[in-house]
Amino acid sequence: MICNIVYFDLETQRTANDAGGWDKKRDMGMSVGVTYSTASGQYQIYSEKRVHDLVNELLRADLVVGFNVINFDYEVLMGYTAYDLPSLVPTLDMLVELEKKLGHRLSLDAVATATLGVGKTADGLDAIRWWREGKLLDIAEYCCFDVKVTRLVHEYGRDKKHLFFLDRFQQKRQVETDWR
Repeated sequence: MICNIVYFDLETQRTANDAGGWDKKRDMGMSVGVTYSTASGQYQIYSEKRVHDLVNELLRADLVVGFNVINFDYEVLMGYTAYDLPSLVPTLDMLVELEKKLGHRLSLDAVATATLGVGKTADGLDAIRWWREGKLLDIAEYCCFDVKVTRLVHEYGRDKKHLFFLDRFQQKRQVETDWR
């Protein structure tokens, strides 16, 4: 039985171009990481100085849920740890699961807007700009909102057995989910 679901997202200090390409995600650096734990009912905000606390929370979770966490967020975190997070952490990466069903990738914004009627408040490039401007509170607020949206999308998909998304023509479509 799953007792503690941890919803997770992070923002980076650098773009892929700054780090030398998409194959250098481990060099992008975490600016802020945020989790929401169903066991505690609380959000946690992690600065780069507390990245090891974040990794430990993920390792202790019964399930980590995120959007593009396996191929992005975990890769960034593995710049700080020797742990192979994708193989050690039980994870539901909603992007991976939706891509398997649809044959193409979706953005969290396309799913959240169509399913919940609310979209993202900013994007990763905004967060990098805020990092450069020293606006950590803005990054934390944005990342907390993304974690909340991720949680609401997951709960909707788990409970209703489907999600909606906007396709490339901005048409609302439905996709079945089988998340427990």
